[in-house]
Amino acid sequence: MIAYLERVSIPEPNNNEDDDVSLLRNSLEDLQLQGSIDYGPTGSASKDFGGMQITKPLAVIRPAGAEDIAKVIKLASRLPNLTVAARGNGHSINGQAMADRGLVIDMKSMESYNKIEVRRHPPCADVGGGALWADVLKCCVPFGLAPRSWTDYLDLTVGGTLSNAGVSGQAFRYGPQTENVTELEVVTGKGEIVTCTRNENSQLFFSVLGGLGQFGIITRARVLLQPSPQMVRWIRVVYSEFSEFTRDAELLVSQEEGGESFDYVEGFVFVNSDDPVNGWASVQLDPNHPFDPAGIPTSAGPVLYCLELVLHHRENDRPSSVNLVVDRLLGQLRFCKKLRFEVDLKYVEFLSRVKVAEQQAKANGIWDAPHPWLNLFVSKRDIADFDRLVFNTILQHGIGGPILVYPLLRSKWDSRASVVLPEGDIFYLVALLRFSPPYPKGPPAEDLVAQNRRILHCCTRNGLDFKLYLPHYKSQDEWEQHFGDQWTRFKDRKACFDPLAILAPGQKIFPRNHHHHHHQS
Repeated sequence: MIAYLERVSIPEPNNNEDDDVSLLRNSLEDLQLQGSIDYGPTGSASKDFGGMQITKPLAVIRPAGAEDIAKVIKLASRLPNLTVAARGNGHSINGQAMADRGLVIDMKSMESYNKIEVRRHPPCADVGGGALWADVLKCCVPFGLAPRSWTDYLDLTVGGTLSNAGVSGQAFRYGPQTENVTELEVVTGKGEIVTCTRNENSQLFFSVLGGLGQFGIITRARVLLQPSPQMVRWIRVVYSEFSEFTRDAELLVSQEEGGESFDYVEGFVFVNSDDPVNGWASVQLDPNHPFDPAGIPTSAGPVLYCLELVLHHRENDRPSSVNLVVDRLLGQLRFCKKLRFEVDLKYVEFLSRVKVAEQQAKANGIWDAPHPWLNLFVSKRDIADFDRLVFNTILQHGIGGPILVYPLLRSKWDSRASVVLPEGDIFYLVALLRFSPPYPKGPPAEDLVAQNRRILHCCTRNGLDFKLYLPHYKSQDEWEQHFGDQWTRFKDRKACFDPLAILAPGQKIFPRNHHHHHHQS
């Protein structure tokens, strides 16, 4: 038996890997791309922010624009087993932008193609798929304009976030970033360059939004803009009772547009202790206004909750008028009255708030350690159970980084896009943004991955309605479960736009196909 096992596990003789590579090299050279190709050590293209996977591609393509990308995809369709992954700024957690022995397209390298053109009427920006949101902000602000919907961290590419959703504290009002683009240029898995909108080539438009890179590579996008404020008021208020926190958060995100309301609503869980990273100190905004634990009710449990709110200053607002609006809005809420923190700052400084944390984390070596993050959407129906089972139990000592939890409105998400959401009109984003020093100073990454698994098992076992955001599964069965009744649509879209399953192999949804299925669309 032993001998038999050994015999079976001998790898098939590989028809010489070097031959494969030199064949590929010749084929790529024949394309005469305007950009460049790297065959050497592929460096950053084999790693990502998650830091838990290393997967080496055969080459990294640095395209000049969409034409180069189309040529590369067409070549991949002629060569057996070759796959193509678009890589933005490498902030995936689980290798989603990698291509094992395939080609990685470095989207950030398309410098002239990624340029940002701002238009005033109607206010929008035409941007490259490889442009960073931080650069979009920089280009728009001189015009007094800015995108309506953001992510918390801005060094992410436009094409990257649009392939997932793009969620921050503005999404309750404007929907995720996928709802705030009106036109895309996409290179499909067939190597066709297509311009699409809600009305023209709409099937492709909605497929790629939240499509996990499965149908095409986004090379350009037209992003909606709005007038940008100069200044904002940034506010944090603290709750000891989860039910009051959720009641107030849901009240604020459901307020009528046009009436008085906050422009940004998020929330987070923190530890009820003097732990400098996970505890009280993580809430204060102004070093001169420290957190006074005397304001916490004696009935409080192991964790507390913070509602984070922002009000844009209107043009020429006097501080007194901002105070009036803030007091009116906060007057309806039931937070611990002594635990209110606020600060005025420039709009751009607020949007860039995570950059400051990044610089500190880089200095401590925490930024480059593994990041076994977990993001999920949890139905409003089950969020109280999630709080009891997860926040107050499994995570009661914190995770060394933010534990975000805040409500979103399903009505702001177009059901034609590929994103999968839980049931109900309101659902919560829960994000476990773990930061811990690399092992042995911090826990081994496997332990944190195991804790994530434990959380998901706990949710499943207790029948909680949730969906992974930035999902990561290893088998098609699990993906089928994730998509649920949308699986057939997702599969049909794949057959239509990437029938050979060349694109985004790191998502591990569809194995590479060798022949076109005849598919009536």
